[in-house]
Amino acid sequence: MPTAQLADVRLHYRIDGEEGAPPLLLSNSLGTTLDMWEPQLAALASRFRVIRYDNRGHGQSQTTPGPYSIEQLARDAIALLDRLAINRVHFCGLSMGGMLGLWLGTHAPDRLDRLVVANTAAKIGTSDMWNARIDAVRKGGMAAIAPGVLARFFSPKLLEQPTPMILRIREALERTSPDGYIACCAAVRDMDLRYSLGRIHVPTLVIAGSGDMATPPAEGRYIVEHVHRGRYVELPATHLSNVQAAPGFTQALVQFFSHRME
Repeated sequence: MPTAQLADVRLHYRIDGEEGAPPLLLSNSLGTTLDMWEPQLAALASRFRVIRYDNRGHGQSQTTPGPYSIEQLARDAIALLDRLAINRVHFCGLSMGGMLGLWLGTHAPDRLDRLVVANTAAKIGTSDMWNARIDAVRKGGMAAIAPGVLARFFSPKLLEQPTPMILRIREALERTSPDGYIACCAAVRDMDLRYSLGRIHVPTLVIAGSGDMATPPAEGRYIVEHVHRGRYVELPATHLSNVQAAPGFTQALVQFFSHRME
């Protein structure tokens, strides 16, 4: 289990792919672990040096006292790259991971070659919504919110007949540290980059899910309209589009990271 001891947190990470291949950093959604990228791993690792990690408060990474901020979580990603002596990467983040990507595109563009943000928004939900979720976890643990979160992650049909991958994601969600989950909920609650997207000049691909109720396609189109070099792909999926529409998601990543931008 590779871990990196950073200034104030220990992060669990994995690296796949050949040394010398272009580095690609993947960042997970709230309530998941680095395993969420398994549907993409074979294709990506054959072309890139793929770095996956668990955000603080998630998976096998350390849970430090909260609340966290998106800036703090994004700086964890930078510190991990520093620890691995990697200067620049392609970056792909989904949901909360996508918010980290938007922060990096705004505040640390020198660390990015190309940026993919999937099923995300410059601002997700309302403070009342996030406070209600935080209160529910405080009172009832992860079991109190897991069914509702899974209903946003996947379509009802998939939840009725779950694949092994969906079962793994459900297990990871249920096993997430309540304190870590609450701390990350606060980070998502408090971030609003709607008025600074114009500072993103890094080539950016936005992926949305046509049935995503958590971050609807309109949120993805808003990002594309406000960054300087944006492209947009919409897939037939709900929130975890990399799982529900895995072939299309993977193809979009490979094409975007591999082809020359005009």
